[in-house]
Amino acid sequence: MSEHNRGEREALCQAPVGVFDSGVGGLTVAREIMRNLPEERIVYFGDTARVPYGSKSKDTVIRYSRQIIRFLKTQGVKAIVIACNTASALALEEVEKELDLPILGVLKPGARVAAKTTRNKKIGVIGTESTINSHMYDRFIQAQDPEISVYGKACPLFVPLVEEGWLKDPVTEEVARRYLDELMHQGIDSLILGCTHYPLLRSLLRRITGESVTLVNPAYETAKELESLLKEKGLANPGGGTDGADRYQFFVSDAADKFKHFANSILPYDIETTKKINIEEF
Repeated sequence: MSEHNRGEREALCQAPVGVFDSGVGGLTVAREIMRNLPEERIVYFGDTARVPYGSKSKDTVIRYSRQIIRFLKTQGVKAIVIACNTASALALEEVEKELDLPILGVLKPGARVAAKTTRNKKIGVIGTESTINSHMYDRFIQAQDPEISVYGKACPLFVPLVEEGWLKDPVTEEVARRYLDELMHQGIDSLILGCTHYPLLRSLLRRITGESVTLVNPAYETAKELESLLKEKGLANPGGGTDGADRYQFFVSDAADKFKHFANSILPYDIETTKKINIEEF
């Protein structure tokens, strides 16, 4: 390899990974990438002006995803993670065809692990209405093992409760017990947290399900899949690039201060600035 080509390859490896979500939920994916791939840089976009995606049509979610991908490409990203279950379910297959960068969503990694870990072949999935109604988790899980039964439950109140910070509130616990009652009666032994907000409710959900149910966190599984993908494509950052404020950059379409406050409550690294952009321009 010539010096010029080697230099280009090094620059590409040090380019950031683009991560996007409908709002703050995808920060659970960013958190797992920070923990498991500490050398990687991240450009995160939260579509806080247009959240939630869970009640939007497929066409709308695809249009939003295309705009965000166009923005992330202006930031020189080397790969993209759709850190949103709804966009992964409704838009990934469409945008993947149009993109010249590696891209992955959060559904397949979670589905794969749940299919491997279930013992009684009964898996529960909780998510937004769009994710559950898409039946994409069912499709991916049954592609691994057609004998597995998948029970989906939409939990639309979880997102506003998480964003309100009511992670351990009795109200949230009562709502969660009502949502999960049906799934527990089905005798599930694995539960996929099929929305990126839900890992923040993990301890509360664990209390309700008990130790016999495996909680599958697609955020962690997605970070591990990203690690494999970057190695396979020769894009993993060997380190020695920028650090500090330049390592992680955050953009939103609205309410930058509120986003920053929430991000600093859950990330292992304090973010100093969040930039608001007009995503409709892309």
